[in-house]
Amino acid sequence: MDLHLVIEGDKDLTGQLVRQITEAIRSGRLAPGDKLPPSRLLADRLGLSRKTVAEAYARLTFDLLVTGRVGSGTFVAERVERQTGPARQTPLAGAAVAARWRHMTTPLRHSGPDGGARFEYIGGAPARSLFPHDEWRRCVLHALRQGARSRGLYGDVQGVPELREAIARHVAFARGVRCGVQELIVTNGAQQALDLVARVLVEPGAIVVVEEPGYSPARHLFAAQGAHVIGVPVDAEGLQVQHIPDGTRLIYVTPEHQFPLGMPMSLRRRQALLARALALGAIVIEDDYDSEFRYEARPTDSLQSMDANGIVAFVGSFSKTMSPELRLGYLIAPQPILEAVCTAKHLSDWHTSTPTQRALAKFMQEGELQKHIRRCHAVYAERRTILMQRMAGDLAPWFDLIPATAGIHMTAIARPGVDVEMLITLARRVDVGLYPLADFFHDSPPRPGLILGYGAIETADIEPSLDRVRDVLLQMSARLPHLAT
Repeated sequence: MDLHLVIEGDKDLTGQLVRQITEAIRSGRLAPGDKLPPSRLLADRLGLSRKTVAEAYARLTFDLLVTGRVGSGTFVAERVERQTGPARQTPLAGAAVAARWRHMTTPLRHSGPDGGARFEYIGGAPARSLFPHDEWRRCVLHALRQGARSRGLYGDVQGVPELREAIARHVAFARGVRCGVQELIVTNGAQQALDLVARVLVEPGAIVVVEEPGYSPARHLFAAQGAHVIGVPVDAEGLQVQHIPDGTRLIYVTPEHQFPLGMPMSLRRRQALLARALALGAIVIEDDYDSEFRYEARPTDSLQSMDANGIVAFVGSFSKTMSPELRLGYLIAPQPILEAVCTAKHLSDWHTSTPTQRALAKFMQEGELQKHIRRCHAVYAERRTILMQRMAGDLAPWFDLIPATAGIHMTAIARPGVDVEMLITLARRVDVGLYPLADFFHDSPPRPGLILGYGAIETADIEPSLDRVRDVLLQMSARLPHLAT
């Protein structure tokens, strides 16, 4: 360990060492069990005598801060009381901006691999148990071999060419998207793609339209760029285009299956949206977040495939099909903003991780992505069926399910009188993670209900977890008898 110590002058050298090492231990910079540099090495680096360092270590040992192990060295003691002083409250010129970020809600924020409840219904999470570890490991090794032959320079800001080609073929086959590799930018997930479009189009006061209810992370991202964000209501056909105001610069939609309610945008409404955006000179962001998983009805055309005027930015992600930990997404940018987006990407992070891109390219080229999607589709379809049966069965007195035709979540609307917040709290006590629909309403009164993601929960866990939810609801109904009818 390269321990940062500074010696000033030539007085009380031992004392200086003792004070600085003590501070490092008490503050936590040196953790219990950390090994201190050998006395000879530290003396040489600081320009001190070995005797000075040895005396300092002896005093620290006497103070029970370090311990010596014969033949091994000197280590920080296992039990040392840390000192935490009050944080300094320094007035910041940008405090108001930081506060705005700090107070933004993040309803889909995952708690990490070891967090959350035993039975998790969080949205936007795929099945960890289905990840193709063996196939992915082989592709990663291939990517590392490629990297060993590279020049070690920064890569193409738009992404590795072979991955862009593989993505272009995939979206053309699966979604009818029309694009070449020159229009495609590999991003760190779909969220970065949204951020890049916002960076080049949004300035303080610019009008941005989102769906109401809608995907909160997108709304907050646009607001953080200074946009005046307006939520336009949705109905059974999707976004109500007639309510898009004049002056709108950017329109964010989820047409394949609206987030969070799940219905697809009708063809009539898609045509009206493209016409309205063209008249406004607005760019439409089409977020195609997990449309690979379709269970009913015929696939619909993507907005991008219907766009004859270069106004649709198509955003996709591998977070739902593969894993959110990979942080891989893509943006198909219309020509008017392509160069600007590339510049924004370069200035923000140069490019997305090259080894990961190469691994995914290999994975897709060998057909492994399609195989993986088919495997997942079968599992998710079964989970969806179980949820629908339970919601139509013993959970029907409390919820009405909106059966989305695609994706890995559904929305359940609470019947009158159901206290959703109380249900979520009580369900957490029995190790079931439920999440409120209300978090996705901003410009209208929220509808009480639940977002039921069925990617993260194992198939065998759905029935017992919903039994626990039913039991909680029965207990709540016993307190409020009118709910049991």
